[in-house]
Amino acid sequence: MKVLFIGGTGNISTACVRHAHAQGFDVYVLNRGKTELNLPKGVTSLVGDIQDPASVRQALQGHHFDIVANFIAFTPEDVQRDIALFEGHIQQYLFISSASCYQKPPSHPLITESTPLANPFWAYSRQKIACEDALMAAYRERGFPVTIVRPSLTYQYVIPLVFGAWREYTIVDRMKRGGEIIVHGDGTAIWTIMHSEDFAKGFVGLFAHQQAIGHAFHVTSDELLTWDQVYQAVATAAGVEANIVHIPSDFIAEVAPHRAGTLLGDKSHSVIFDNSKIKRFVPGFQATIPFSEGIRRTLQWFEADPDRMLINPESNQLMDRIIEAYRGRGEE
Repeated sequence: MKVLFIGGTGNISTACVRHAHAQGFDVYVLNRGKTELNLPKGVTSLVGDIQDPASVRQALQGHHFDIVANFIAFTPEDVQRDIALFEGHIQQYLFISSASCYQKPPSHPLITESTPLANPFWAYSRQKIACEDALMAAYRERGFPVTIVRPSLTYQYVIPLVFGAWREYTIVDRMKRGGEIIVHGDGTAIWTIMHSEDFAKGFVGLFAHQQAIGHAFHVTSDELLTWDQVYQAVATAAGVEANIVHIPSDFIAEVAPHRAGTLLGDKSHSVIFDNSKIKRFVPGFQATIPFSEGIRRTLQWFEADPDRMLINPESNQLMDRIIEAYRGRGEE
């Protein structure tokens, strides 16, 4: 069965490409050819810009795909373009949405796929909701074979923290130097973080699943950690203690408005994901990599290549500015 990944070289999608290939799918990856590829032998790379339909049609000429999985669709225009490209030609289209689409603040702490989608704090989430709406309208009206998948905070080649993290090594360097580390709120909000290799097992398990058409799934870990525990696990993996400073999310958003979405629209709320639906559709699915182990692997990956250990002075300055402003307000 022939599968096309649009993207396929990112933090989440790389593991999905590898797992799909290991499961025997004939895997193709479409991207612009500007990212260094480290694809398994037998995975085919196609060069084309998904934002340019003519480029994509040329890249896909002569190919017929059973399944298309798009990891880089973020706006309704993106999915409408995909509908125009693939409708009537594929058996399944998997859209990567986001668990941040769920109601914020949540009216109930247990999140299921029927939890309302509403996020007034984060434009990214509202765009993903609009994508879902467009795809489900195409499914209801014309039978477009969509399956929606909502990951939460998923990592492998990124550090899943709020400041000086993601593709930066700044936060780890700051920990190692004994610097103060901001944890939003009082650090007790409950969260779940998932390794990309675990996500891939649930995601690929939905491939060619005829009963998954028209359905939405979140795929997350069952491991529950407070944010203090998350930061402490990163520090332990780095071989140090975390010097934590707790600062309210609202205050952080005032000082750094560009972080308001990811905090007020996502990470400042306690959430517990009910994964019974994905386990029902993909029997045997279970996240097995605890964060303490996964983040140790992630830091090893960063540290294996000095070029990956990016330290951004602006990130340090931002953290210092937030801490100084918070303490200054307390002295007024």
